[in-house]
Amino acid sequence: MADEEKVEEKTEKVEEEKSSYLIPQEKYLETGIHIGTRFKTSDMKKFVFKMRDDGLYILDLRKIDERLREAAKIIGKYKPEEVVVVASRLYSGNAAEKFSKLTGVGILKGRFVPGTMTNVNLPNFREPKLLVVCDPKGEWEAIREAAMTGVPVVALCDTDNNTAFVDWIVPANNKGRRSLAIVFYLLTRELMMSQGKIKSYSEFEPRMDYFERFEEETEKKKPVEEAPKEKAAEEKTEKKEEEAKKEGEEEERAKKAIEKAKEEKGPEKKKETAKPKEEKAEEKSSE
Repeated sequence: MADEEKVEEKTEKVEEEKSSYLIPQEKYLETGIHIGTRFKTSDMKKFVFKMRDDGLYILDLRKIDERLREAAKIIGKYKPEEVVVVASRLYSGNAAEKFSKLTGVGILKGRFVPGTMTNVNLPNFREPKLLVVCDPKGEWEAIREAAMTGVPVVALCDTDNNTAFVDWIVPANNKGRRSLAIVFYLLTRELMMSQGKIKSYSEFEPRMDYFERFEEETEKKKPVEEAPKEKAAEEKTEKKEEEAKKEGEEEERAKKAIEKAKEEKGPEKKKETAKPKEEKAEEKSSE
């Protein structure tokens, strides 16, 4: 079964290389990367494909793919240590951290501390040559400091984002867990190709769910799965011990019952054997 899955994955990756998209359109659609918000800024108007009946704006899938491809090329022009990803949200932080581990790119998770790029006295001071932000609204301070220091910015932008001081816009649902996972999955794969770490998509081992899954979930999953097995084994052992104990007690009772029966049966036999003699004696005296 595992071999079949590997063959399927390899086939999919070969198809992805041949496709005009970075991945098949269906996979993009499954993650909801194209689903925007109910608000549309003038900055993002050119990336919107249509508005759904429920009022949600839908991003153009072709532009998402093109912009992601180009973003990977831009990042690839810099050394990994020269790039910093700012990820203030939980889902973006998780996916970006996996991207950082695999490519060597720097990361700033959680709240961006004012002065991180302008105050040399701060312990976490950074001087990147390229900044990647996951949400211009929540990470505006990082964009502002990049503009002050002349650092170019690549940003994941949803339909409700303003794009001031952003040099390269990647239109995407920048709030969804699966959407952010696929963004960093693709950026990692393309960047590793440009770094020479892999020669083809078939050599790229991480699955998309790796970028979606939290490390704690993986760690917690094992004990949760193992606990019932351990409990069942303990219960089975206890049951066997109880059964063995009961069997031993029953054997002991049986032995005692047999011994008692023997003791009670012994005198009766003597009486029974003695009785004929008494009868003979009586018969003799009567004669």
